[in-house]
Amino acid sequence: DAGHTAAPAADPDLALSHESAQEPAAGGGTHERMLRVNADRLDRLLAMAGEAMVESHWLRPFGGSLQQARRQQMRALQALEGVQALLVAPEGSVPRKRAALAEVRQLLEDGHAQLSQRVDEFDQYDHRASRLSRRIYDTALSCRMRPLSDGMTGFSRMVRDLGRALGKHVHLELSGEQTQVDRDILEQLDAPLAHLLRNAVDHGIESPDARRAAGKPEEGRITLMARHNAGRLVIEIFDDGAGVDLDALRAAIVRRGLAQADTAARLSQAEMLEFLLLPGFSLRETVSEVSGRGVGLDAVQDMVRGVRGSLKLSQQPGSGLHFHLELPLTLSVVRALLVEISGEAYAFPLGLVHRAVAVPRDAIEQTERHQHFRHEGRPVGLVSAAQILQRPEAPREGDTTPVVVIGEQERVYGIAVDRLLGERMLVVQPLAQALGKIKDIAAGSLTDDGTPVLIFDVEDMLRSVEKLVSEGRIERVRQSAADKAVVRSKRVLVIDDSLTVRELERKLLAGRGYDVSVAVDGMDGWNVLRAEAFDLVITDVDMPRLDGIELVTRIRSDPRLAQLPVMIVSYKDREQDRERGMQAGADYYLAKGSFHDTALLDAVRDLIGEARA
Repeated sequence: DAGHTAAPAADPDLALSHESAQEPAAGGGTHERMLRVNADRLDRLLAMAGEAMVESHWLRPFGGSLQQARRQQMRALQALEGVQALLVAPEGSVPRKRAALAEVRQLLEDGHAQLSQRVDEFDQYDHRASRLSRRIYDTALSCRMRPLSDGMTGFSRMVRDLGRALGKHVHLELSGEQTQVDRDILEQLDAPLAHLLRNAVDHGIESPDARRAAGKPEEGRITLMARHNAGRLVIEIFDDGAGVDLDALRAAIVRRGLAQADTAARLSQAEMLEFLLLPGFSLRETVSEVSGRGVGLDAVQDMVRGVRGSLKLSQQPGSGLHFHLELPLTLSVVRALLVEISGEAYAFPLGLVHRAVAVPRDAIEQTERHQHFRHEGRPVGLVSAAQILQRPEAPREGDTTPVVVIGEQERVYGIAVDRLLGERMLVVQPLAQALGKIKDIAAGSLTDDGTPVLIFDVEDMLRSVEKLVSEGRIERVRQSAADKAVVRSKRVLVIDDSLTVRELERKLLAGRGYDVSVAVDGMDGWNVLRAEAFDLVITDVDMPRLDGIELVTRIRSDPRLAQLPVMIVSYKDREQDRERGMQAGADYYLAKGSFHDTALLDAVRDLIGEARA
């Protein structure tokens, strides 16, 4: 809304419009999220959009010039055929042959010059378009960014008032409050930061008498620092209090049955501090207004993990507890490690990856039914990513196995993949809400060359691994190719204009051994069907160019395709929508609202049987 230029003084560029956020959307029950953007920033976006429109107009004449170059090439080919005819003819004058060759040479030289010019023009256009698209994206992304101070209003007063209530003098010192952070992350930071500050006032800062006895000023100091570091948001909270009593913490660990006394005695300081992040853990035996209610640092840990961040605790002798939070600057972009699994590309959020290593084959040890290797002096369980995703296991050649190490503390596992493809910056595309939570998957994206990628939910993947371990179903990571009979897989064509839906259906079916192709809309699907043979078609309804109902009608009207099984998978779940799809000739109608792995796979098996006959 360019007309709302008078943003609050705390943020002259950007602010959430809280009043607008409460207005119901036009569709009914859901609330529309509103954002007020500074007019200058919006003007820059519109100016760049105009530049993009002008740049796009360059493509039409460029296409015309390519057509001209193609005609020039065609004339050269025709002239070359004439030369060939003269050469094979029993008679023909030498001057005619020389003239024909000279004509061919000239045409080829002209064609080469034209193509060279077109290539140079295209390189320049590619450079301009890439810079412009990056500027547009960066400017649009900046509209989501807000200074951290927007999420810290009232913290200083909260710390001061809480300190007074506890009989303490406490001052909060802020540093880097103008550090920019994504709006969504900022909204989620409010409660965790408030909790950490209350924790510092209650647990960290001593009473005035204790501070005087220790030779400290009566007023305690809590510091909150924020900064950008290597494309991440770093927030540190620490105080000048006494810190955690490590002996009391070790006793609490034993008392709560979390470790044996001899084991607890060997724990390092870092290992003991990690126990503070366990659900319900507290050093307080009594409930107070501030702490001891079982809502502890685990809530902060959950929030940080939820936005693909990390939380670390440390403590120097004679100082208070130090919290180190690392978070992405935005949820719209993620730095990821790309890997290949069963011929498909997947992404691990890099902030949740401990290490990527190539494990020598002879370093993988077998214990009963489990495999493990040694990493940083400790055994780490090895699990195949293909088994987690229920994809066919690909043979691994060479002397090493690529492994991605994820997890922390006692929950560390090595995920064996087929190949490590390197780091990428990915623009996150959320999954369709109607699909619900997809096991082990957090979101989707596209690589620079347009390859679809699914981004892992690492926490969910850890739970999947632990379930496989508890059920004793861990399979051995295959190290070399095994002889298998070649059996034709049944072919399925998935047609959907949603990238995330299309990719989830494709990978789910491919994981069960089906040979899956995809089409981006009804017309694309119709063209593919006329060119290739399939055993089943799965199509959406609402698609551009040709909707699913019209596509089914065409299939049933084509004698060659009339018997081809067709399944409709649609967001629409009304009875009239089902009747419309079945009357058009569909064999099965599945609503995306009730979509889950079992429902889709069961329907496919009902229609065409298992992937391999």
